[in-house]
Amino acid sequence: MSFLDNLENNLKSLESAGQGREDAAREQKARTNARAEAQAAAPHAEALKKGPFAAELMNQATRIGFSMRTKVHMAWLGSTLRLEARERRLELRPTAAGVVAVFIQDGKETDSQPVDLAGSPEALVRRWLR
Repeated sequence: MSFLDNLENNLKSLESAGQGREDAAREQKARTNARAEAQAAAPHAEALKKGPFAAELMNQATRIGFSMRTKVHMAWLGSTLRLEARERRLELRPTAAGVVAVFIQDGKETDSQPVDLAGSPEALVRRWLR
């Protein structure tokens, strides 16, 4: 190997090492932001999971789905509550500002609205299944 080839390889190694540091710093910043968002949403996630709103929402979804002859599937995905009926989906996502209901039809988000955990979930279920 000649001197120039060796020099070229060394320069490429230094360039890739510099990019590696930038990528690592960017990933660290993204992890820090994600952790901060999760900590800010934690009180709302806890209120959603432990409060009476989610239980009543599931009862209403089951009752209304039964009257429509539709099976409603419910699942907790981390701190998100997902309800599925046919091609429709409703996700309750805790955020730093509160809980947001996201309406999804055929895999596309169609609408979202803030959720009052002290309110009645029946109107939310009726809006979702109409």
